[in-house]
Amino acid sequence: MSCRVSLSVIRLALPRNPTPIAKPVSLTLRASRLLVRFNSVSSVSTLFSMPERRPFVRLPTDVYPVNYGLRLKPDLVDFTFEGKLEAAVEVTQGTNQIVMNCADIDIITASFVPDGGEEINATGFNYQNEDEKVTLCFPSTLQKGSGSLKIDFVGELNDKMKGFYRSKYSSSGEVRYAAVTQFEATDARRAFPCWDEPAIKATFDITLIVPKDRVALSNMNVVDRKPYAEDQSLVEVKFATTPIMSTYLVAFVIGEYDFVESQSSDGVTVRVYTPVGKAEQGKFALEVATKTLPFYKDYFSVPYPLPKIDLIAIADFAAGAMENWGLVTYRETALLIDPKNSCASSRQWVALVVGHELAHQWFGNLVTMEWWTHLWLNEGFASWIEYLCVDHCFPEYDIWTQFVSADYTRALDLDALDNSHPIEVDVGHPSEVDEIFDAISYSKGASVIRMLHNYIGDEDFRKGMNAYLLKFQHKNASTEDLWECLEQASGKPIAAVMNSWTKQMGFPIIVVDQEQHGSDRVLKISQKKFCASGPRNDEDCPNWMVPISICTSEDPSCTKTKILLDQPETTVNITNVAPDHWIKINPGTVGFYRIQYSSAMLESLLPGIRDLTLLPVDRLGLQNDLFSLARAGMISTVEVLKVMEAFVNEPNYTVWSDLSCNLGVLSSLLSHTDFHEDIQEFIRDLFTPIGMKLGWDSRTGEGHLDALLRGLVLGKLGKAGHKATLEEARRRFREHVEGKQILSADLRSPFLM
Repeated sequence: MSCRVSLSVIRLALPRNPTPIAKPVSLTLRASRLLVRFNSVSSVSTLFSMPERRPFVRLPTDVYPVNYGLRLKPDLVDFTFEGKLEAAVEVTQGTNQIVMNCADIDIITASFVPDGGEEINATGFNYQNEDEKVTLCFPSTLQKGSGSLKIDFVGELNDKMKGFYRSKYSSSGEVRYAAVTQFEATDARRAFPCWDEPAIKATFDITLIVPKDRVALSNMNVVDRKPYAEDQSLVEVKFATTPIMSTYLVAFVIGEYDFVESQSSDGVTVRVYTPVGKAEQGKFALEVATKTLPFYKDYFSVPYPLPKIDLIAIADFAAGAMENWGLVTYRETALLIDPKNSCASSRQWVALVVGHELAHQWFGNLVTMEWWTHLWLNEGFASWIEYLCVDHCFPEYDIWTQFVSADYTRALDLDALDNSHPIEVDVGHPSEVDEIFDAISYSKGASVIRMLHNYIGDEDFRKGMNAYLLKFQHKNASTEDLWECLEQASGKPIAAVMNSWTKQMGFPIIVVDQEQHGSDRVLKISQKKFCASGPRNDEDCPNWMVPISICTSEDPSCTKTKILLDQPETTVNITNVAPDHWIKINPGTVGFYRIQYSSAMLESLLPGIRDLTLLPVDRLGLQNDLFSLARAGMISTVEVLKVMEAFVNEPNYTVWSDLSCNLGVLSSLLSHTDFHEDIQEFIRDLFTPIGMKLGWDSRTGEGHLDALLRGLVLGKLGKAGHKATLEEARRRFREHVEGKQILSADLRSPFLM
């Protein structure tokens, strides 16, 4: 699931069940209540003791589903639905009860029919609302073997944007409603009684009874559509049987939609569903999806296993998007592109989100995590490979440099805080899942997967991924299962390396110094934990197994030496390095760590920034590391500004974006001080040359990144008080308002900031 909410603020999930805001209570009333409580307890310790929390227990395994036969009849006027479930189940040991997940659903009748036996009616339904479970009680023991569980039930099309819910939209000026689903992590139980755990997989036969003028969609293709015998205004839509899958990936949508359709080169039917009248806005996502499916098929060497995939824009949707197998749901802003009014950054955003969700069709849907503890791998992997996919589809985006700015450095900033957490967090009760839908799971997860891919090499990585998907297809797996497959493919200690990154919070700072010995350069390299709050003398400082690559100015794009640093410090000898050549640690800014160079090493790298011989991603990483060291009090901010001055010839959008962000922090810190005008003047001097080069209007032959850069630079100059920029902005905005000259979509954001 993608919880993207903007291009730069990347993957923070919206709360699925927000806590209501309490009404204000007067201090006097609050104090009097406290006094009453103090007088009524025997001691302060009693007052502050917390009730013991019951340990979470997963569903029993004495009965499990093989197939769900599900019929649903939603009412889009009264916002209720009727349901019939006929589930083929297996009883593994005799029992007189069946425990399932159930929330906000009323069961009318339930019975069990053993194969070849007589129907046994349930005598009671015991709801455990706190645990979102129901126990079906039977008068006699259900014997070991196969059977059919039949349940009639009713529920509500809620307004909580979870489970089976109503989504409001307008059509011809009239307010209408669609019925849609959002089941991850644990809300399928709000649509039908089920075994709502990712490891309890089954097939699904879904039938929807809906108004005949509405579109009905589910995971699979329609196999039958006929009038509903009891009401001629309704139709009965039956869908093909799904593959074996988890309940959180089931989906159905009923509403009014247009669509655009194409077919991928490997024969999969692709449709993008849009609000009525907006089919044109689905064409870009359709283009991305039809390119993406064959790319993943080739990369994993595993074909997409369903005959179709639908992508649909939902009016009310809490997450950014959701990877339901064969029916991916999106916020409208994450799927639709207006050819006339959408800016370049919106197109890039849609491409990334589509790439993310389609990656889950293999990594998450075909092979699913065994429990929510392994959610980070599901999301971190998709958050990495979406960039690989977009780089394949749109190489002109220079997307990997943008990854460093959008995900990598963001994850470093958050993971350096004292209140960070390890990537892999043990999850007990499913209510804890929401707590780990955060930037550590997504952005740090993606960053360490990227580091792992670089450490293994693409060929062995793909070989290991193929083995993993084939071994566990239609099953469940853990993080350790993936490490084992990659270890066998590469012959490297993958589990040992990755455990040091996933099971402990934080990351190291790599401290580097050098000495020249003839034609050789000797590097002294050490690691210690990096903390945003400043250096610490911690005797119990953790160590990481750090893949370190080294390049030189002789060939900045080629790694000269690789080591695995598994100790606090080491020395590395690099041969044939001239005294006037620079050395760069972590080329490509792939390793998840920060670097502190000695003054001499840093000084030698400045010409590589000015003459652009350092790659853009390395120029960005070098500057970002220095700024973070300054914020942590480890170096002077003056050193950072000296390095920033070297970027005067910088042409790259993403490098400027990161510079702009860091200078914005400095500007905010210095606001309302005697130095604020000085930093504004510094910003104007730094950004004016690139602003003059770009100008205000696009030129023939300009690319995607030029459009992004123009908006960034003009916005920065305007905020810094650059007079010529402000005057031209006022003139153009006035003409836009008067209808004389319409602002381009890429310039509207800086104008309105």
